[in-house]
Amino acid sequence: MSAPPGKRAGRVLMFVAWGAGLFLATRFFGQWEARQQNPNAVVTSEQHEGYIEVKLVGNGQGHFVASGQINGQPVAFMLDTGATDVAVPAGLAERLGLERGMPVTLSTANGRSQGYRTRLERLQLGDIVLQDVRALVAPGLGGEQVLLGMSALKQLEFTQRGGTLLLRQTKQ
Repeated sequence: MSAPPGKRAGRVLMFVAWGAGLFLATRFFGQWEARQQNPNAVVTSEQHEGYIEVKLVGNGQGHFVASGQINGQPVAFMLDTGATDVAVPAGLAERLGLERGMPVTLSTANGRSQGYRTRLERLQLGDIVLQDVRALVAPGLGGEQVLLGMSALKQLEFTQRGGTLLLRQTKQ
């Protein structure tokens, strides 16, 4: 014997409600996880007399990840004071239209690999803008994150306190 039409509709509605609830929970936790990886998806800047200041919060692993731009295109940076140059993964470098210059040998935690010199016309993090920044195309660097190394960071003042990093660019 089959269930009456009202009971069948109730079951269908219950199934739809559970499906909607799971969808919303998945979206919420997906967004929460993205905020944990990059708590600086929207970088805010403060303009002071004489300098621009950007405040970054460390992620759950203690890294400073922030959204920015290279040559006007959106990228995600991971600040790396141990890296000599800004390092761009090869796939991302290709999408950004970066030219591969002179080959260089890179020493990384995973050993030696070959990379290529390049220049970034414009690098932006919040209101901080750097021009003509030395960088490397790094074929061995996986993922989409650009390592923001000392070729960019040496042009800024930076101070770390607790889980916060302050970057300052002196106005010319």
